[in-house]
Amino acid sequence: MINMFKQGSNFILLFFAAIISSCTPPKSFYKMEGSINLRNKINKIIENSEIDLNMSIQVISLKDNKVIYDYNSQKLLMPASTNKLYTCAAALHFLEKDHQFGTDVFSDTKNLILKGGGDPDLSIIELDSLALEVSKKYKNIDTLFIDDTFLDSLNYGEGWMWDEGPWWYAAPISALSVNDNCIDFYIKPGPAGKAASIDYYPKTSFIKLKNESITVQDSVQKRLKIDRDWVLNKNNFNAYGEINDTSGVDTLYRNIYDPSTFTGVVFKESLEKYGARVKTISKKKTSNKSYKKVSNHLSKPLIHSATNLMNESDNLSAELFVKSIGALDTLPGTWKVGLDSIKSFLAKEVLIDTSNIRLADASGVSRYNLTSAAQLNSLLKWMYNSEYKDDFISTLPGGGWENSTLEKRLIDEGDLVRAKTGGLSGVRNLAGYIKSKKYGDVAFSILMNGYTDYSSRYARVHDQIVKSIIYD
Repeated sequence: MINMFKQGSNFILLFFAAIISSCTPPKSFYKMEGSINLRNKINKIIENSEIDLNMSIQVISLKDNKVIYDYNSQKLLMPASTNKLYTCAAALHFLEKDHQFGTDVFSDTKNLILKGGGDPDLSIIELDSLALEVSKKYKNIDTLFIDDTFLDSLNYGEGWMWDEGPWWYAAPISALSVNDNCIDFYIKPGPAGKAASIDYYPKTSFIKLKNESITVQDSVQKRLKIDRDWVLNKNNFNAYGEINDTSGVDTLYRNIYDPSTFTGVVFKESLEKYGARVKTISKKKTSNKSYKKVSNHLSKPLIHSATNLMNESDNLSAELFVKSIGALDTLPGTWKVGLDSIKSFLAKEVLIDTSNIRLADASGVSRYNLTSAAQLNSLLKWMYNSEYKDDFISTLPGGGWENSTLEKRLIDEGDLVRAKTGGLSGVRNLAGYIKSKKYGDVAFSILMNGYTDYSSRYARVHDQIVKSIIYD
């Protein structure tokens, strides 16, 4: 760019052309503190990548709070799942790391109430164990009442895209949830010319499966898919497309409609497996004043769910966290009250100016969320200096961590980076902590919005920037 600036009468035209066409951050856009060498390195990475999109980047040395790189750090962009940094921090603050979510069973001898407490990790095995315990005491049950009133009845967040459909990451939210509110489909080839072999878990009458797939010996023309009739809100699944006869076992996760009833049906089927009879299931509200608690299941401590939240980027956990935070103030717990509490925490404790931050959900699925690299870094810096430091950092995956969103990234760097990814169509972000040779511990946030090609290209830029900080 300097050489271009020296070209006589074309100076002004070339100056503006360079700003518009080049991806190198103009000097007016970044702060001058810190290492000139690092700035040059990161700028070169961005320039060589030839990316053209909206960016907000900030890097802060935590030993002296100096900004060592800054590019449009105040620009508001969609955070995607880096929004979970706010959610996890607020959950540790409001609910505390040892908080346990309860799933309770009440009885008046003739009827049962299965009451959800917002457990994000309730498994089929745990629900089955609860049914086994109850079945030892009650053999003839008139009505199994399903109680999901701990949280509100809104299943989907504000701004969730209409076509998210049956995908696992858009599972509906309920105080009574099990198996991530999904069905696990296990698919393997059948005989050539016949349907694929499809099994599913849990085995339940709650769903119906129509298998119109076919096993082929040639190359696959139309890949096998499983869809749910999500337009009509039905739990009818259809498998269609092709699978090669040499394929191994594949697993597809699809969400269900009406998670509380789903949980109730699975619980009923477990009761019946253990010899209890249940005449009917009802979601009709009933007073539990005449009922006594006869059994309950307590989740693992919240820190366990928070680790799952950040490693696997579990959206259901995030939304149940925020509604449970809301339930501390009013019942049922709601998105609005929970999100207002998070904003209050960010404003009063973290001292972020929340006048322009936008929190539409807790997970980052919504495209209505807006935040900046500077705001994310303010949180990261505050958590680093807070009583929650060790617990918060422990939830973040390191490079190459198995079963995390960084499993195939920054493998050689390992624990030198602990960070949360964020991704939507056209959105790729990364934010967290770095242990660098030169700057010590560092907080960083990289937000990139507005691309139309493959996300892997932008993930590579993230990783190059992280490496440049580590090894500068």
